[in-house]
Amino acid sequence: MKEPNRRNFLKSSLAAGGALAALGEALPAKADAAAGEKKFKISLAAWSLHNEFRTTWTNLDLPMIAREEFGLEGVEFVNSFFEAPRLVYLKELRKRADHYGVELVLIMCDGEGDMAHEDQREREQAVISHYKWVDAAHFLGCKAIRGNAGYTTAGTVDERVKRCAGSYRKLCEYADQAGINVLIENHGGFSSIPEKMLAIMKQVDHPRIGTLPDFGNFPPEVDRFAAIKALLPYASTSVSAKCYDFDAQGRHIAFDMDRMIKEVIDSGYHSGYIGIEFEGEKTSPHDGVLACKKYLERYQ
Repeated sequence: MKEPNRRNFLKSSLAAGGALAALGEALPAKADAAAGEKKFKISLAAWSLHNEFRTTWTNLDLPMIAREEFGLEGVEFVNSFFEAPRLVYLKELRKRADHYGVELVLIMCDGEGDMAHEDQREREQAVISHYKWVDAAHFLGCKAIRGNAGYTTAGTVDERVKRCAGSYRKLCEYADQAGINVLIENHGGFSSIPEKMLAIMKQVDHPRIGTLPDFGNFPPEVDRFAAIKALLPYASTSVSAKCYDFDAQGRHIAFDMDRMIKEVIDSGYHSGYIGIEFEGEKTSPHDGVLACKKYLERYQ
């Protein structure tokens, strides 16, 4: 396929939400960290500061915040914080990332439809609604987008898994043209059941599909450590270090953060980022992000 003019691609794809026309290079295979290299890099998930983004900052400030406030080298966006994935806006975002030397890792996509909906037309629209974020990720230089498995719709869990997998297969085929990975996070519902997530991975059966394992987002009856271990073989691009409140000594209260990070390291995940996603209520977001960063730095 002849590669189109970039200007035409951006006009048709980013401005109008049209189909991708540019081919991207495949991402490199996983490799063990070389001697002297860090095992992983640390990024800031925008959701850590979601209250501030609604009152004080904008998405354009995220590269500056990551670098100057927290000394982090990557950012993970949330689509709802974008003004719009338009060309001028994306150019400014990329310009700021370049200025602060921050890598744009991925875009978390919410509210774009139910990929497991019982109505085929609804599923098809959900897939199409994610295209613009694939396009935006491609332009920004991100490695991936993150979607959701689906919500509470008709049918058994296994039926929903099958419908979800069909939708993600189509999305992966689209994203593959741009070299963008497509990740599913354990984000509630059947996606928080490890066995069902693994079933989705196997049924999608595409090199672009992967998991975004989140340290949180598991129901009480699920062993979070065993669950993360199960999801890590499919981890691509990033792992979400979900964290909550910390005590006066900087120890994480909700679960053993050291053990969780060790699960990631022991899995052989040396291919990308671990993103800090703070959701505490008593610890301030600033202190929570820095406390989680200290945990992660001990294992780099």
